[in-house]
Amino acid sequence: MREIIAVIRINKVNETKKALVDAGIPAFTATGRVMGRGKGQVHYDILKGAETGHPEAIAQLGNAPRLVAKRILTVVVPEELCKMAIDTIIRTNQTGNPGDGKIFVTPIVETIRVRTGEEGNEALN
Repeated sequence: MREIIAVIRINKVNETKKALVDAGIPAFTATGRVMGRGKGQVHYDILKGAETGHPEAIAQLGNAPRLVAKRILTVVVPEELCKMAIDTIIRTNQTGNPGDGKIFVTPIVETIRVRTGEEGNEALN
């Protein structure tokens, strides 16, 4: 089993959830708003706003690193579904622009469904 942790744009959460369900992966966890940043110094929407003269955007510009709102989607899948889940997340979230997100994959040692005591892959769906 693998845990896939995807940090994605807020506006892509619903589309990503639907794409995963359509791909046969119905179970996942989405967290609320999280804040983070990549290697860029400023959120590109703020930069665009500043370029068009919006005072709120201009006020947020500066040299200090800014944190950007994102969502975290966590999916635990059997080994054989890992690549498909990753490909689905990438296909749904890839815009080609900075800020598309990151995906982290880690091994899962054990999974147990609390309600029934099922273990392993049976506990996933």
